[in-house]
Amino acid sequence: MPGRIALVGSGEYLPEMHELEEWLLADKPARYVQLATAASLEGEESLRRWHDLGAKAADRLGVEQIIVDVRLREDAMDPAHVDAIEGAGLIYLSGGNPKHLARTLIDTPVWRAIHRAWRAGASIAGCSAGAMALSGYVPDIRHPRAGGQEGLGLVPSLRVLPHFDVYAKWIPDMVMRPMLSETTTVVGIDEQTAFRAEPPENPKDPWEFRGVGRGSCWRIDHDRKYRVNSPLPLSVDMGDHQ
Repeated sequence: MPGRIALVGSGEYLPEMHELEEWLLADKPARYVQLATAASLEGEESLRRWHDLGAKAADRLGVEQIIVDVRLREDAMDPAHVDAIEGAGLIYLSGGNPKHLARTLIDTPVWRAIHRAWRAGASIAGCSAGAMALSGYVPDIRHPRAGGQEGLGLVPSLRVLPHFDVYAKWIPDMVMRPMLSETTTVVGIDEQTAFRAEPPENPKDPWEFRGVGRGSCWRIDHDRKYRVNSPLPLSVDMGDHQ
């Protein structure tokens, strides 16, 4: 049975999200695999900050921190990074640049190892950029004219807008427009809030995602938004990524 999934609006590794990370690691191996790939273009200081926050989170949880230091696409081809993912209890993609994260990992041995570990029972989470990259399409929120990027597609028909309680005040319509279609579900996730699901008993059933945390999750339909108050069924990619 695959592991749990959490798409998080903000707050990875912070004490405020400790309960969520406990849920993700419940009954899993005590190995917390962390990829700060999305922040790798920001330099060593930013990466050190993410790794230090991750170490504190792992310490609070009483589990081993495993840093998979993938910065560029060639790093995602490294067999050592692939091996480090094996036996994970939780794999977490933290924040930064979602387009860089998606194009660095997509169709690489590291992403295939992540997907394989998740199918074998490890939980997977993405926060902010990580949540966006795990969907099917990543828009460029800050520079919408630059276009988007194909996502990693774990939840292929979903599009994610993190930090929604903050970003919703200034996100331009040109970002929203290409995200909307008859086959797409667009969800805004507030800060310190997660949109999470666990595997259904019947593998053929859709996964039921629920919002938990400080804020709300919002379904966006053209010029309207609706608070997600009941489980939202979504398909999840269970394909063979060997």
